[in-house]
Amino acid sequence: MSQYDALWKYIKEQNQNEIRLTFFKIEEIIHSPMKHSFLTYKKDLLAYGYNVKKISLKEKWVLFQKNGK
Repeated sequence: MSQYDALWKYIKEQNQNEIRLTFFKIEEIIHSPMKHSFLTYKKDLLAYGYNVKKISLKEKWVLFQKNGK
């Protein structure tokens, strides 16, 4: 179990083709600061039917996309 499991569940519950979340919103969901380990754990999101499409470090958001869309 990773600190990002709550985030993966949140994304799946939204049931949207794409969802963009700010770093702040992600930190709210996981109750912790976002860390570089996010890049390692993002592959776990595939089991929830989504993937990370884009990360904007400048604007501080992550775009998630439903697999196959």
